[in-house]
Amino acid sequence: MLTLLREPRNCNASWEILPADKGGILKADTVLTVAKMAASKGIEDEPLLRSLDSPVEERPIDNHVLPEPEDHDFASDVPITNPGRRAYISTIILFLINLLNYVDRYTIAANLIAIQATYGIKDNDSLAGLVQTVFIIGYMITSPVFGFLGDRYPRTITMSAGILFWAAMTLSGSFVPDNMFWLFVLIRGLVGVGEASYTTISVTIIGDLFVGNRRTQMLMFYYFAVPVGSGLGYIAGKGIAEAFQDWRWALRVTPALGVLSVLCILFIIKEPTRGQAETGNHAIASQRYLEDLKALLKNKTYLFTTLGFTSIAWVVGGLALWLVKLMELVYDYNGWKDTSVSFIFGAVTCAAGFLGVALGTVGAQAYRRYNPRADALVCAFGNILAAPFLFVGLTFAATQVGLAWAVILLGEICLFLNWALVPDILMQVLIPVRRSTGNGMQLLSGHLLGDALSPYILGAVADSIRGGGQTYFERYQSLAYSLYMAVFFSVIGGGFFLAASLTIEGDREHMQATLRDCQQTEAEQGIIVVSPVQPATIITNEDVII
Repeated sequence: MLTLLREPRNCNASWEILPADKGGILKADTVLTVAKMAASKGIEDEPLLRSLDSPVEERPIDNHVLPEPEDHDFASDVPITNPGRRAYISTIILFLINLLNYVDRYTIAANLIAIQATYGIKDNDSLAGLVQTVFIIGYMITSPVFGFLGDRYPRTITMSAGILFWAAMTLSGSFVPDNMFWLFVLIRGLVGVGEASYTTISVTIIGDLFVGNRRTQMLMFYYFAVPVGSGLGYIAGKGIAEAFQDWRWALRVTPALGVLSVLCILFIIKEPTRGQAETGNHAIASQRYLEDLKALLKNKTYLFTTLGFTSIAWVVGGLALWLVKLMELVYDYNGWKDTSVSFIFGAVTCAAGFLGVALGTVGAQAYRRYNPRADALVCAFGNILAAPFLFVGLTFAATQVGLAWAVILLGEICLFLNWALVPDILMQVLIPVRRSTGNGMQLLSGHLLGDALSPYILGAVADSIRGGGQTYFERYQSLAYSLYMAVFFSVIGGGFFLAASLTIEGDREHMQATLRDCQQTEAEQGIIVVSPVQPATIITNEDVII
């Protein structure tokens, strides 16, 4: 039997399924209901899913041919420049949840020495580094999975489930007995799984709510959560641990806030259509996962930016875990009380984050007026300039503590210049339905080759250099020498961003052309993509015969 699906003419109307032989009408409350009905009729997804670059041709369905397309009104496909108040409220909620993630993540670094003492690994830095490494492993191996889900299924549901899992694992980690260090490490790995579900997907929602400079500004605001959350993690994590005389209590506060975050996601955030801001509510179909991966490998800007991001992750991951301990050893060497180090480092990180993210974003926006490659060049500038500051700080920390704190601040500002620009570049060169996948694969690369390795490698190198030395100065010196590797990787990352600046214009133009072609082609076909594994994706305002 031939069935006609008619799309509603406004967002509040219902879909209508019209049996063509009888002319009757059956209303469905949601597109998902339509998808299930269509799937039950045996419709296969293979003929309807196609590569964006493949030619369009008419296909017979039930011995009929798709009707000739009517004229499509592309006036409704213009970018949305005024997203409305709810979009800004959603961005604030996403920022606060991201802030909470980073507070929890760096609570461990703030209490690392206490954790080592609890589990009897005080003199084993390589095992201590393994705590962060396993967390990152859990985070990175599931990022592509959540990227796949984020491009195909409701993002608010996926994020909510992940945050609840993260909260449960964080809380359970605070009850691990002193003689079960490996269980604690395993649980921290599962915490990483929960965080990946949110980080991979949330940024793409902002990408679908805003365009142009407004999107860059909202990403800047969102990524303020990284330095501010990291700094608060050191400050609050250490403060709560000292208040309760037990570092475990630092892990028992954030889970309750995680549950509150889920309620905000489910009842306040209204998930946008993928590509909504750029196409004026005109949705486009998700592609096959293999097609997505092939397209990512062909995108030079994406590859260079991913390698640059990996270098940043290597540097930041190593410094985040070990720089606090290095400065604590410096304070012990000079006979000072070291309990203030976490608070100072937290304040420095917060200040550097605000200044770095703001300067990078505003600077890139201003530079775009003169150079379309501005985003990649600002990222390169930040990475390369951070290297000498970090080198000076590591070298003179033992004798010039004030100088060390000052150059650490400047070095972190430089590293944070690119924090909001990297995801913005990703959105400039990838089509909307490929962004979660691209972000997931970028996170996999960044953590697999970056901060999953650096904490353990730096700790192991420090142990090797120190040998049997037990004095504060010997322990400081060995750790400082190992951290010189972070200086090297910072420069390497700058080189990758310079390479990205050579390709970003062409890849940006290709993305925009592909997006226009996809919209026009789908408007001409007038189809609704339905498959047994995903909800229907609304494509046009036309009618379609199935």
